[in-house]
Amino acid sequence: MLCMYGSRPATAVYLLLLFTFLLTTQPGCATPEGVTQPTTVPVTPTPEPLPTAVPNTVYVNAAESLGEINPLVYGTNFGPWVVVPFDLWPAAETAGIRFLRFPGGNWGDLNNLTERHIDQYMELAEMMNATPQITARLRGGTPEQAAELVRYTNIEQGYNVRYWSIGNEPSLYPDYDTERYNAEWRTSAEAMLAVDPDIVLIGPDIHQFTGNPAADPKDDNGRFWLQSFLEANGDMVDIVAVHRYPFPRSLAGDVVTIEDLRQNSQEWDQIIPNLRQVIRDTTGNDLPIAITEVNSNWSKAVGGEATPDSFYNAIWWADVLGRMINQQTDMVAHFVLQTKDGAGGWGLLARSEVRPSYYVYQMYQQLGETLLPAQTDLPGISVVAARRADGSITILLVNLLDTAVNAPLHIVGQTMPETAEWHLFDPEHEAELVDTISFGENTEISLPPTSISLLIAAP
Repeated sequence: MLCMYGSRPATAVYLLLLFTFLLTTQPGCATPEGVTQPTTVPVTPTPEPLPTAVPNTVYVNAAESLGEINPLVYGTNFGPWVVVPFDLWPAAETAGIRFLRFPGGNWGDLNNLTERHIDQYMELAEMMNATPQITARLRGGTPEQAAELVRYTNIEQGYNVRYWSIGNEPSLYPDYDTERYNAEWRTSAEAMLAVDPDIVLIGPDIHQFTGNPAADPKDDNGRFWLQSFLEANGDMVDIVAVHRYPFPRSLAGDVVTIEDLRQNSQEWDQIIPNLRQVIRDTTGNDLPIAITEVNSNWSKAVGGEATPDSFYNAIWWADVLGRMINQQTDMVAHFVLQTKDGAGGWGLLARSEVRPSYYVYQMYQQLGETLLPAQTDLPGISVVAARRADGSITILLVNLLDTAVNAPLHIVGQTMPETAEWHLFDPEHEAELVDTISFGENTEISLPPTSISLLIAAP
């Protein structure tokens, strides 16, 4: 498939170069909303479930803390091309989104942000109680424009936006290589820091990182985009960010099934450690990490059993987000806050209703702040556990299977209360309280098919 960035007429030479780029690098190009086609990733065999401290159970250690869950993992993308319908403002306000990346996708490398854009975006972020992040234009922009954006936002208006990035998915720029990108990124970063030295820089936001050298993006000279960026700018970047859309696996846009999503979840247990290892090997340091664009599918497909607007996509996303939380990822931005069906099914919000993935955040916003060790070897089941500030223990369980699963709970390290609230998201329940169950150190709960369950045990 051949497409262009923006609507400028392209010369025959440009089209030929771009077509050659697509054929040689495989990933394709961004849609107008910024979703990108993935490289073809080799399918790995499904690994055996990891053993737990108590086999055939869901195991939680309530006595040990793994640290705070960064609220910035509950994020999404937003941009001037996104419209939140008036009737859905209350849903946006109570979505549970705590991080809002702007302008999202490749829009910011095709257009200049205006003062009005910034003002309206900041109003929305404040309404949603979301931490803002702004991307300065790189391709087609200048360091002076990037610096002016920081000046207006943080100095003139006093918005004090802490998180900034420069450019989006440079690994898809048809007229760039790593050397050019790295140099221009650094020049813009220096100009922005000269205006406000307290900003936190995020980058490089490359597309389709997996940590698999056979698939990760390289420039035309064979240099890896991520490693080259870290070699050149690892001393300036504060948070290392990549993007990932696992499906479709080819430019032909093959149909994605529920089983595809079910098997894909496990790759996130590899992507996050792979990213940390690349950072460590290249820079000699451990830096915070971010997945700043993510969804199951780069295409505009809607209405299927496993398209981004589907119920099962919500189950997949709950599982993937939980795995990233367990891997202690610092920042995650789902793609995207809103889209109407004709523009793709990615949005948490549609034209007049919320989509199923919206309810993932309704569940996770009740999880708690302190991550607890939790694991299970039950096939098709994943778990995240946390402690709230009030001392409550929370356990979020995702059942990826289309059959009910009896899950014995084994909680150690604390005497547990006799009862717990059970909140449920499944085809019949929209992230709602459904029951109060007997609860203790050894409890068994029947998890409904394709469901998210959240247990809340108050102290």
